[in-house]
Amino acid sequence: MYSEVDRLGKFKIPIYMLLIFICISIGLWIWSDNVFYLFNFMYIGIIVSLGIFLLIKKYKYSRQVVQFGVGLYMLVYLGLICRENMQIEGFWYYLFMGVFQAAVIHYAVAKIIGPLLFGRGWCGYACWTAAVLDLLPYRMPENPRIKKLSFIRYIMFSGSILFVGVLFLLNNPGIEVVMFWSFIAGNIIYYAVGIIMALILKDNRAFCKYICPITVFLKPASYFSLLRVKADSKKCISCGKCKRVCPMNVDILDSKRSRENGTECILCMECVKSCPKGAVYF
Repeated sequence: MYSEVDRLGKFKIPIYMLLIFICISIGLWIWSDNVFYLFNFMYIGIIVSLGIFLLIKKYKYSRQVVQFGVGLYMLVYLGLICRENMQIEGFWYYLFMGVFQAAVIHYAVAKIIGPLLFGRGWCGYACWTAAVLDLLPYRMPENPRIKKLSFIRYIMFSGSILFVGVLFLLNNPGIEVVMFWSFIAGNIIYYAVGIIMALILKDNRAFCKYICPITVFLKPASYFSLLRVKADSKKCISCGKCKRVCPMNVDILDSKRSRENGTECILCMECVKSCPKGAVYF
């Protein structure tokens, strides 16, 4: 029989995650004197914590709850209704303006500083592009990773800076309108390219591996991530299931930070769920 402490211990991660988001929301509210940030990050924290709780309870669609709960909020409410460009161009736009708000705060929390704690959890639990791509039929990649295509992400990253930089140099008076429509166009392109690549390469996450410019931010910090999936070599029977189900081709059995594709882990927990001996853990 588990004691009450043991039972609570199982849920320490969602509890800690909620507390972290509560601290962020209150801190940003006080710092900015804008109550929006209180509700914004409180909502995200509740959804993320709920998803982790459901994951621990082995609810089948726990990750999808978070993906659509956070992703649709950011895409539809913040992006389309509030007309905030939440893609990387929006980050550069506010950064060039010297304004620490909107996309800049989002990127700082989720994609620059946050990954030191939860790695590429954004990709697995909040990205609205990946939420749709994960619904395609190739959750387990059928082909090996094509490493030579990874350079495309750096072209996309540089292109986003160039695009916003040119808008500022042209001193375009309608730059906010341009940024809004670029957000819409960018999402359409991302979805189209992502779906086409998934069908051609038989890999739902092909877009994430080769195209997505956000990974340029995520990968360095993810290397030092506090929350990581590891493997116990003493329990492992070398069945290979964890590697086969990994959507990002991570060498799960190597617990070193330098493991193959280690900074690609999106904490989806498919490897943990597939291990018959409990050798893979979080």
